[in-house]
Amino acid sequence: MHADLSRDTFRAGRNYSMVLAQQGRVQLDADLNEQAAIQNHRLRTVVADLIGPDGGPRDDAGFAVTHVPGEGGAPDDLTIGEGRYYVDGVLIDATRPVPASAVPDEGAPPEPEDPQPWTWFTQPDGFRDQDRTGDRLPEAYPYLVYLKVWERAVTAVEEPSLREVALGPAMPDTAARIRVVWQVHTVPEAELGLSGDPDPGTVRAALADWASRDDEPRLAARARRPEDTAGDPCLIRPEARFRGHENQLYRVEIHDAGPAAGATFKWSRENGSVVFAVHDVDGAWVELDTVDKVQLSVGEWVEVVDAAYTGRQEPLPLLRVEEVDPPGGRVRLSAEPAAGVGRRPELRPYLRRWDHTAGDVLRVEEGRWLPLEDGVEVYFAAGDFAYATGDSWLIPARTATGDVEWPRDPAGRPLLTEPSGGSVAHAPLAWVTGPGEQTDLRLLFDPLARAVRPAAEEGATKAARPAAKRRTRRTTGDSR
Repeated sequence: MHADLSRDTFRAGRNYSMVLAQQGRVQLDADLNEQAAIQNHRLRTVVADLIGPDGGPRDDAGFAVTHVPGEGGAPDDLTIGEGRYYVDGVLIDATRPVPASAVPDEGAPPEPEDPQPWTWFTQPDGFRDQDRTGDRLPEAYPYLVYLKVWERAVTAVEEPSLREVALGPAMPDTAARIRVVWQVHTVPEAELGLSGDPDPGTVRAALADWASRDDEPRLAARARRPEDTAGDPCLIRPEARFRGHENQLYRVEIHDAGPAAGATFKWSRENGSVVFAVHDVDGAWVELDTVDKVQLSVGEWVEVVDAAYTGRQEPLPLLRVEEVDPPGGRVRLSAEPAAGVGRRPELRPYLRRWDHTAGDVLRVEEGRWLPLEDGVEVYFAAGDFAYATGDSWLIPARTATGDVEWPRDPAGRPLLTEPSGGSVAHAPLAWVTGPGEQTDLRLLFDPLARAVRPAAEEGATKAARPAAKRRTRRTTGDSR
């Protein structure tokens, strides 16, 4: 999650049930966030245990998929039914918001009609274009329609309503939010390894196998005292391995996906949280909303981002800051941003700063230590790994210890860990076998509540039951 954090302390394996605040202690963002993560983990685990990998309420299940053949040259489409669905315990809602009504006014346009259900092209996080061939539905049948679910952080740069304007423009934003993202995708029959007329259970198993990552890439981190340790010994202890002047939360994130030979990464010393809202793009010049404080320097690398770019997860080259115009609140980049990103205000475009200076992005090199800065190094494990865009690892670095916080074995060697950037869940929705023909693959569940039975019948049932001993709990004293 790209946010201004001190560190991320939640670990499911520690089996903590709550965060216990103590009097007179400093309150940290990590403690508050861990409490929310504990509650989220417990709730979603219970929901997944009760419902299963996925399912929806029988009377209000969402994501019923209907194939709509194209007419008059229009591409095929899918309608996505409104309602709720759960995937790995995460609630997803496909209900399309109803526009609010404005105050009546003479000459005003008519009130908007109730919105139609989402479709393949209009789904909120899909950002698909009918004129783009790669965004259209497959022409060959059959194929699977499935749901992809993950989460991402949202700050005031993307959602201005989160900012408390009473704090004034000189103050930073406050808390960020975590948003559930859902997308409806397709995968051809052959890619799933299926043929003939597979039953729903076989299709579900094939999707689970196709979407699984049996062997995720792994990374280790350490701080090693550089040979050149020039610096003020009053600021940095001579023996410190981490040579930075400030506490940092390093973020190492995969940019280009694929095997190690083609994968690349980028890194930030502030968890990728340094962003600047974009007001306008004019060639290579980008005008920022933060006119009075352009905190970018020549030589830094930035990524042009908006909601569609984030949702599509199709990385574009980073751009170098070539010139800064503080009075005009502008920066000139090494190239004009790609045509499909950064120019639509409704998509909340912004620049994200990355802190490496060695080039656009860095190559993943497995099996050796790669230096970042100030003694911080990372190590990608060697193996037949498939790196995915967005895979990330967080590395807290502290001046008090002169080291990074990273799990180690009893001998003090850094441990290799899988990405911590959040999980992605999948659920099958429909098996499309031809124009307008599909098999519903969703699972449904009934509510637990039942009608109260007549008193006579209830009494007879109780009489037939053996008496149960009532267990009581003490309400005085402290058993902990």
